[in-house]
Amino acid sequence: MGPLKGIKIVELAGIGPGPMCAMLLAELGATVLRVERRAPVKLGIERPLKYNLLLRGRPQIAVDLKEKAGIDFVLSLVEEADALIEGFRPGVTERLGLGPDACLERNPRLVYGRMTGWGQTGPLAQAAAHDLNYIALTGALAAIGRKDAPPTPPLTLVGDLGGGALYLACGMLAAIIEAQRSGAGQVVDAAISDCAAHLMTNFFGMHAAGLMSLERGTNFSDSGAPYYDSYVCADGHYISIAPIEERFFAQLLERLGFDPASVPPQDDRAQWPRMRRLFADRFLERTRAEWCALLEGTDVCFAPVLTMAEAPAHPHMQARRVFVEIDGVTQPAPAPRFSRTPPAAPIAPKAAADTPPAEALAGWRIADAVAEWAAHGAIG
Repeated sequence: MGPLKGIKIVELAGIGPGPMCAMLLAELGATVLRVERRAPVKLGIERPLKYNLLLRGRPQIAVDLKEKAGIDFVLSLVEEADALIEGFRPGVTERLGLGPDACLERNPRLVYGRMTGWGQTGPLAQAAAHDLNYIALTGALAAIGRKDAPPTPPLTLVGDLGGGALYLACGMLAAIIEAQRSGAGQVVDAAISDCAAHLMTNFFGMHAAGLMSLERGTNFSDSGAPYYDSYVCADGHYISIAPIEERFFAQLLERLGFDPASVPPQDDRAQWPRMRRLFADRFLERTRAEWCALLEGTDVCFAPVLTMAEAPAHPHMQARRVFVEIDGVTQPAPAPRFSRTPPAAPIAPKAAADTPPAEALAGWRIADAVAEWAAHGAIG
């Protein structure tokens, strides 16, 4: 199932963007095996396994990476894998004996995906940090937030997930395609700071053109423009509007009951504060549900601001089955969608201790030697 059926990937257990990348590739049909440490290690925010959704869709196997037998076991996996994902600090896999040189020697066609925050080189390469720090250094964090307020952390969407997992997945897929043509593998170095900076390409161009101020909360897409923002309603809930185009803006004014002559010109920044007051006062006149009845589905570029608890129940989300329930947990379904090779439905995370090695290794040639590897103490 899925367009990546037949592709095999080894995932060395990590947190954040590495598991997200592995989940994406597994849900596209790749056979992904997550190699966990034999001894438990505290990684990220602890929670019951069923709620660690980034671990869904692939089996785990516990391997002793402190012993030669465990390293040899992983290298045997590498021999038949198309790719490997690792998210350790620079130099860690090299010290383990699982660095790019060792792996590519065993499998010259291997795509070796590396996920770090600062990259494999540079003055900060060995420094500990998290998503917020990476996007802070790229110019992204400084641009996010309201005027006269501190920068606003945008969850971990811009760094770990958008600038990390998605870029690593894209880079690995490109390298896998190239390896199928050339027969040669390579290292994909996906640094979150590099990739988050790349996400800012459009905004660097707009700033260079004089179309975007460095003062956050003053531009059209950062809450500066009153026609591109969220507003509170009579019941305390919020709605969003985003009619950037002139014709859509005109429709909004009409549906809100404004005489166009009474509203400042759309792009007269000097009068944006007055326009904002007009919109804010008008949206306070009705509840969110009432505004949805009037505006949703029109060309005014409108949507209610829903919480994670509310979003799955929205009619559009339900019609497209954007959310699914797995093991009693409501969660996003795999994306994107494929007309001919749809991926299988995701399966709930399952601990290595609850998965027999032979089951975890299903589809791998090395499965034929499970008993031998267990006898050597490499797995189990």
